[in-house]
Amino acid sequence: MRVAALISGGKDSCYNMLQCVSAGHSIVALANLMPHTHVPDELDSYMYQTVGHQAVGLYAEAMDVPLYRRTIEGFSLHTAREYSQTEGDEVEDLYQLLKLVKEKEHVEAVSVGAILSDYQRVRVENVCARLQLQPLAYLWRRDQAELLREIISSGLQALLIKVAAYGLDPERHLGKSLAEMEAYLHELSEKYGVHICGEGGEYETFTVDCPLFKKKIVIDSMETVIHSADAFAPVGYLRFTRMHTEDKREVRLPTPRPDYCQTC
Repeated sequence: MRVAALISGGKDSCYNMLQCVSAGHSIVALANLMPHTHVPDELDSYMYQTVGHQAVGLYAEAMDVPLYRRTIEGFSLHTAREYSQTEGDEVEDLYQLLKLVKEKEHVEAVSVGAILSDYQRVRVENVCARLQLQPLAYLWRRDQAELLREIISSGLQALLIKVAAYGLDPERHLGKSLAEMEAYLHELSEKYGVHICGEGGEYETFTVDCPLFKKKIVIDSMETVIHSADAFAPVGYLRFTRMHTEDKREVRLPTPRPDYCQTC
């Protein structure tokens, strides 16, 4: 089938694209919802990852596939388990985005990187049903330890761009690769019940390379924003300030030192 991939920049949406291709589908378009320029990078959203949105635009160049983006206008209004069409809800932004992609690219299905969130699954399925699109969620309810190992082994390279859990520290762990963090994430899971794939919001990632990319994404400079300086579980994220794509045979990933700033 012709597939539009919902992407956030994170590992899950990217790895689900790989699974779609492995199943014989074709990724013909990418779709992303982003925050307004005048609002914080990290929205208070139940649906969307917005940290790292500055670099999502490079996905079109990296994959040589058209990228459709829409600004998130709505809010989390209809928060019950089941969802029905609600004017002003952020889910309706997804509907409008996928409606446009279907009209322009004649897609039949949507790649979705959901693993554990019924809240997200129900809402994506609602939108897909209204647009007569087939949701493809190959990661749904997978064992997280097994899935993380599989993601890393696939050649997908992702960096931690947000941390929000006991045992994860912005200064120590932001910018680390999944491969570097795998053993420690297992340790945190055993000690504190941290979801290994970050499904409890413990961390978020940004994918800089995967087998579907024709070019790698290179982060040239970034800064660390401390969202909450809690003594036990500080919350911080990376804000990308300069980035580009490079041919894979030429690229050398830099290790820029983040500048630190703090927000209320």
